[in-house]
Amino acid sequence: MGFTRPQKSNNGVSTRWVSLFCIASFFFGVLVVNRLLAIPNPGEVDDETASLNKQVKRVHPMVNCDKATVSPVGTGDILSQVSQTHDVIMTLDKTISSLEVQLASARAAKADNVEGSPMFTKYGTEHVERQKVFFVMGIITAFSSRKRRDSIRETWLPKGDELKKLETEKGIIIRFVIGHSASPGGVLDRSINAEEEQHKDFIRLNHIEGYHELSSKTQIYFSMAVAKWDADFYIKVDDDVHINLGMVGSTLARHRSKPRVYIGCMKSGPVLARKGVKYHEPEYWKFGEEGNKYFRHATGQIYAISKDLATYISVNRHILHRYANEDVSLGSWFIGLDVEHIDDRSLCCGTPPDCEWKAQAGNPCAASFDWSCSGICKSVERMEEVHQRCGEGDGAIWHTSF
Repeated sequence: MGFTRPQKSNNGVSTRWVSLFCIASFFFGVLVVNRLLAIPNPGEVDDETASLNKQVKRVHPMVNCDKATVSPVGTGDILSQVSQTHDVIMTLDKTISSLEVQLASARAAKADNVEGSPMFTKYGTEHVERQKVFFVMGIITAFSSRKRRDSIRETWLPKGDELKKLETEKGIIIRFVIGHSASPGGVLDRSINAEEEQHKDFIRLNHIEGYHELSSKTQIYFSMAVAKWDADFYIKVDDDVHINLGMVGSTLARHRSKPRVYIGCMKSGPVLARKGVKYHEPEYWKFGEEGNKYFRHATGQIYAISKDLATYISVNRHILHRYANEDVSLGSWFIGLDVEHIDDRSLCCGTPPDCEWKAQAGNPCAASFDWSCSGICKSVERMEEVHQRCGEGDGAIWHTSF
């Protein structure tokens, strides 16, 4: 069988190229329709929809796929149009993804009683967008942890005007994260209100505090953080961990161009089936035979996730399963997703002398704690010592470029 030469139309254009262009246009249309149908409440995004329409109109239909005639263009022009169609598809895909993020944030804001919409708040005809920042760090804390919070304020966390300067100049938001008591308005809530009035460094969640509610608290924190700030990364850290903010920023900056990253010290500990032990997993049977290990996940003292993953949690939080251990829960939410797990051991250095040796060698740690205590042992008494011996220097954050 010989090779069949492509048929030519009367103006010399290969019908094969026409067919290719028509196929590309067809899939372009399918993509746009499917993605637009997936976005609820189109009335909420009138401006963005208008922008989409403008982008669609950029593709001028040079070929009429319903007729036998072909516009008087050459093969090179057809290839150019196919290329332009592909470029517009990619642009539209990014635009629609951005709208999905904004709508998800709007729903999170409404669910968690955040004032105004994170996408925009209308004052007359003006739209006030979410603040664009580098990263949001939420320090998970409890009502009983006032001394821990103060030890952090006296060491690695800037206070007052310095905290505000960190936001405006570096795009770094840091807040203690806490919910409310089982008796709203009681003495515990009033004490946090007074502390917030003094320091202005809290995020208050629509969540009832409790040790066994950490997975739920983590979900709500990420949802609220996405609703309030448009960040590249969202970080969760415990209130008994020492942080070098400059090193954290430098670590995250290396992964800024990646779409879905999960950064932390990855581990795969045993699934504890026996009742009464710390970190007991009531649903141990889901992980196979007794004695099996968990899937790889970041240890819970500190980890960071990119914007797409925080938004995924916000959108799906009501159907994401929560296990007994918060770090396991977070890792399970990303199973089956196209996520890059980044194992960064600078996020889990030990306390002195471990972190001190590394700092003296010119490699300060991003985070330090004691594995034996799942944080710095006796952190209230020792945070200052760890900061003096392992800190990067109080001015490092201001001199570090991200």
